[in-house]
Amino acid sequence: MARNKNDIPGSVRIRTDDGNEWRFDEIEKAADYYDCNRSNAAAFACHDVTRIVASARRVLERPDLTLEQRKEIADQLSTGNVTFTVETGVEVETGRDYRD
Repeated sequence: MARNKNDIPGSVRIRTDDGNEWRFDEIEKAADYYDCNRSNAAAFACHDVTRIVASARRVLERPDLTLEQRKEIADQLSTGNVTFTVETGVEVETGRDYRD
């Protein structure tokens, strides 16, 4: 998404008080993981999450996997904030009543 430089604020604040203390812990974990400062860690994590989810979807849609394998993979990849659900079923609607 292209943005006008004037639309980008000089800084972005993340509240970590009033029940949001967990955010600081998560940002610290990301900073440790990426081995960088908290600002870059938050940006890297945001950048990566959309790509990771898209990749997971591609894996779960592979035709060579069984339904059981897809469900197991979906369960393993689900984090609570990102949940993958695999369902199967065929719904056919003909618009005609075949009960007679």
